[in-house]
Amino acid sequence: MKIFINKKTGFILYPVILLAALSMMLLHGCEVVKTAAKVGEEAGILTSQQAAGIEKTATAVERSQEEITPSEEYYIGRTVSAVITNKYKVYQSDRATRYINELGQTIAVHSDLPETFGGYHFLILDTDEINALAAPGGLIFVSRGLLRCCNNEDAAAAVLAHEIGHVQHRHGLDAIQKSRITSAVTTGLLEAGKNLTYAQVAELTTIFEGSIRDITSTLINNGYSRAFERQADQAAVVILQRCGYNPQGLVDMLRVMDTRLKPGALDFAKTHPSPATRIASIQESFGAFSPVNQGLKRQERFKRALAGI
Repeated sequence: MKIFINKKTGFILYPVILLAALSMMLLHGCEVVKTAAKVGEEAGILTSQQAAGIEKTATAVERSQEEITPSEEYYIGRTVSAVITNKYKVYQSDRATRYINELGQTIAVHSDLPETFGGYHFLILDTDEINALAAPGGLIFVSRGLLRCCNNEDAAAAVLAHEIGHVQHRHGLDAIQKSRITSAVTTGLLEAGKNLTYAQVAELTTIFEGSIRDITSTLINNGYSRAFERQADQAAVVILQRCGYNPQGLVDMLRVMDTRLKPGALDFAKTHPSPATRIASIQESFGAFSPVNQGLKRQERFKRALAGI
């Protein structure tokens, strides 16, 4: 087996070993890799450090295919949220933020996942883009542009209920699990590569950071599948009915959105099915709704909280 030696440091480099291990993982599974690592160590092909690192990588990849715990989901969501808030400014309005959180918490209680490890948190993004994002663990972002598509509290509640539906069904983890293999391999490389140079460690760190960007890109640029969006809409209708809001608010919001989406923009037009498609799907599943009864006090509260949004 070919190995490489850094002439300046004398450190042993073994990319061929690690690439072979990764290939075996993809083709034959993690247990085969673990067994091969032990055999390689016993035969003197691998050092104990290399074998341990490859086994650790296999275990991490294996773990990534299992159920992620609520605490892990929360911390993954925090990492993704940090990237989102680095891309978008947070809207600075205590009044509006408090309102969105009170509304969101009220709705979340009526979902199938009323509690998460770190609790639900809602933030308004200071952008004209029409969008909303649900990071794993209950961290939800809604843009000013999307809130402007809401003419009443029922519509705003529908936006939050839709994102809560994504959290409830753990849709974010579907995107994240595909990238966690990259993170797991990176962890294994770092563990096995105790003798790597600083430049190589920096390169591996960059790979890990890239995997986080991949996760966030799935949420921001690509969006969820049509099946997931339909599931989130259906969940939203049920949640809204449970807590006394009219599901017609979701349809009303989608109709307004349909008149404001710009082709080619980085918003719902790119990451979601068309509003018309979503409306047809909702009505097919639940039939026609009664018009939203905009109670005076509720409407005053809505307008007061989101004035200037």
